[in-house]
Amino acid sequence: MKSRLIASVALSAAVLLGTSGCALVSTQATQLPYSPGDGVNIPDSGPLKVRNVVIISDAEGEAANMIAAIVNESDEPQTLNLELGEGSTAQTATVRVGARETVSLGDSAENEPPLALDAIDGVPGSTIPVYFQSGDSEGVLYQVPVLDGELDYYGDFQP
Repeated sequence: MKSRLIASVALSAAVLLGTSGCALVSTQATQLPYSPGDGVNIPDSGPLKVRNVVIISDAEGEAANMIAAIVNESDEPQTLNLELGEGSTAQTATVRVGARETVSLGDSAENEPPLALDAIDGVPGSTIPVYFQSGDSEGVLYQVPVLDGELDYYGDFQP
């Protein structure tokens, strides 16, 4: 009788440990950083924080607009240096952000137009490598999503 009770307890413990053991060592999904919008947040680009950057393109990728929020939390004006694409088709651009200011590319309320781009090497649904650098930082290369103006809130940004 005792051996049956011990076997039942051992089996219950094994089942309980087997079904909950992964939760003891796995990373909690709520602790992983992610971009909750359509665009991406750019980590480690320097003193400027680049938030929700996305490229809105026509169907062929012949023209595009970049929209993003660029935040300067420092007491000095900063410049964001961008290089879009790779090789001979790469484009460069800069965005100047005043001390303790935010520039929202594509914000009609602030009369801040999106960053106009020439032909890009990507179509809606793809990503484009973009190099972001500000201040003395080394910068970071990040894959930025390309969308079209099919969604109502992106319609005004499509070239």
